[in-house]
Amino acid sequence: MSSDATAAPARSTLSLHQLGVFCGLAAAVWLGSAEAPTKLVNEGFSPFLISMGMVMGAFVARWSVPTLLKGTGFLFSDVREKPHLIVWALLGGMLWAVANTLTIFAVRNVGLSIAFPLWNTNSLVGLFWGCLLFKELRGSSAKDWAKVIGGAAAIVFGAAILALATAQQSSGAPGKAATGIIAALGAGVLLGTMYIPYRKAYISGMNPLSFVTIFTFGEVATILILGLDFYGGAGKLAAELHRARTMLFWPFLGGFCWVIGDLFQQYAAKYIGIGRGIPLSNTNQLWGLAWGALVFAEFAGLTGSAKILIIAGSLIMIAGAVSISLAEPPQSELENWNAAMHRECGRYQLDAENVAAVVGGEDPLAGDAKLSRWWEWLIMLAALGIFVWLAVGTRAQHIYVNLPWMLVLIAGTLIPLFVVGAMLWRRTRFS
Repeated sequence: MSSDATAAPARSTLSLHQLGVFCGLAAAVWLGSAEAPTKLVNEGFSPFLISMGMVMGAFVARWSVPTLLKGTGFLFSDVREKPHLIVWALLGGMLWAVANTLTIFAVRNVGLSIAFPLWNTNSLVGLFWGCLLFKELRGSSAKDWAKVIGGAAAIVFGAAILALATAQQSSGAPGKAATGIIAALGAGVLLGTMYIPYRKAYISGMNPLSFVTIFTFGEVATILILGLDFYGGAGKLAAELHRARTMLFWPFLGGFCWVIGDLFQQYAAKYIGIGRGIPLSNTNQLWGLAWGALVFAEFAGLTGSAKILIIAGSLIMIAGAVSISLAEPPQSELENWNAAMHRECGRYQLDAENVAAVVGGEDPLAGDAKLSRWWEWLIMLAALGIFVWLAVGTRAQHIYVNLPWMLVLIAGTLIPLFVVGAMLWRRTRFS
């Protein structure tokens, strides 16, 4: 990576708000596609096994992708400058591990296309914390407040419609449906709270790639504790993992893809805030709906009224998220964001000038961003080796899949990776 990385912003006229919006949309595509492997719970595998497989994939991705993009020298330098954020990153990982497990219980009980919009109420929780703790929306016009409040109301209303559709779909097993709804909404609360460490890190000048590298240790430790408790010991847990060996590649791949989406979401949260970036990324429900309905035929057997309710509820929630995201922060609000940044700098004795440069999309540590050390190449080879090892011996699961639609959605997932990734590189060098 060249030493002129700090000049990257001059190469692009894209504003940080526009970049954040594109990152939010790219995050939606990848986060939506990453949940498709959770359909395996319908084959009798425990949600904990699926969640552990996803966490393993996420763990590999959170080391290999940042190493590939920036190198370990950059990552260690960034963390060394902000050691107080280590505990916040670990906390975020712990919250995600629990929330991810709840989402899989929800998918098992009410289906992918239903559970997605319900746990995406996390945007309301994130919006609340953004306003309360980080001065988001402070100083905005009444019009912007109306967009946000109207969008929030639409999300709640859409979730209520989807809950009604779920009850109609699962009339023969109301207890199971209720458990799925509670699990999805509980995941929404935890995911919304998880964004506090996100925003705290980025107004302190931490790079998203560094943050997710620490984040992964919290999620791995938590899912191991949950798994040991659920199965009653390491021996039983190991036996269950061995039994599931032939399917672990799929949730592992899902976890890896989830990290790609999460990185885009992290950049959205950095550049347009959690109150706007998270609702925008929560349009992943559209992709979850597409995978569930088009690839896995979840709508088969539903009544016409239930289908209408599901589609209407999803569209209302998407409209609400878009309304929130389009409330671009005016200068008066940005001044409040700046005040929150200086508060963090004063609290932890950070270099305010350096932090302001990072918040503005510059890259003061660009000189450390190199992929040249022997252990970095070893990390990349190890990640590739784990993929190959899990793929060997993997067998197809007995789940209906519409192959043409699956190929279409895979193509639609790859396009924003390259397009938005290039935007992010040209504008900020992944700062």
